[in-house]
Amino acid sequence: MNKFLTLLALATLSLNVSSVAAGDAAAGKAKTATCSACHGTEGISTNDIWPNLAGQKPGYLVAQLKAFRDGGRSNPMMSPMAAALSDGDIEDLAAYYSSLGQ
Repeated sequence: MNKFLTLLALATLSLNVSSVAAGDAAAGKAKTATCSACHGTEGISTNDIWPNLAGQKPGYLVAQLKAFRDGGRSNPMMSPMAAALSDGDIEDLAAYYSSLGQ
């Protein structure tokens, strides 16, 4: 039963990630002020404990931000930051950061 539930969860996640609507990179750039403090102005962090966002795949960024926002992932810094983001905000941020080179 646990294997079935795990497979069902993975299938649901892959459907959610693959159905991500493309965000607006320009709108995403305008929403990065808070992100920049830790992840850098161009999505490259200067601190080893914070990941680089530049060049990440948009579906990955969307999934991670939604997981922080919705409680699937918990982090004392990221969870509150993501809590205020709408689906559109998340898609825009993902479009922007994925458009940047690493």
